[in-house]
Amino acid sequence: MRKMNTFVCWSGGKDSTISLYIAMKIKNIKVKYLLNMVSEDGIFSRSHGINSTLLNLQAQAIGIPVVQRRATWENYESEFKKIVTELKNKDIQAGVFGDIDLQEHRDWVERVCKDIGIKPILPLWKKDREELMNEFISSGFKAIVVATNADFLGKEWLGREVDNKFIDDLKKLGDIDLCGEKGEYHTFVFGGPIFRKPVEFISGEKVLKEEHWLLELSPKIVDNNY
Repeated sequence: MRKMNTFVCWSGGKDSTISLYIAMKIKNIKVKYLLNMVSEDGIFSRSHGINSTLLNLQAQAIGIPVVQRRATWENYESEFKKIVTELKNKDIQAGVFGDIDLQEHRDWVERVCKDIGIKPILPLWKKDREELMNEFISSGFKAIVVATNADFLGKEWLGREVDNKFIDDLKKLGDIDLCGEKGEYHTFVFGGPIFRKPVEFISGEKVLKEEHWLLELSPKIVDNNY
């Protein structure tokens, strides 16, 4: 059976990582690229604000090339369509997305994929939040919190490792989605079973920007060969 060449929509966080992990275990799928949208200056990921060099180091550690495309929020869809069309011309037939249950996100994914002519795959759709988090942790992935919505979580959550205590503390708050599906928090994954080696990084300042707390991360060792 010929495998379906696929990209994974990549943020560098836990949801895209567990989506990749699941996709890599599906027999008829071959993940060829990670696709990451970055800020218009190319410095940070568009979704999580992670240093784009760290995302390249992530891809190196995983062994799957990352394709990055600059975009503003205003032209995000058009630029996304352009880069996916380019991937389609390289024999990519499908895309993997890490959405869990936000219907408007799924609607967008399905509409855009239909316009381009590729198959959308959503391996996390409607899965139980706590089960997903437990699978992520028990599989051996390592991640830290790099951003929070200040309306839900304060700066003291930045830098926390995603572990069982993290889940317990979120559950005590009561009104927080355990996976941060509504943007309560974002993560950076730096190790796990699909990583050949951990990504080394340095944690910097905690800054408040547009009602979000952000943890500045930088590579510990810059690899100029990525």
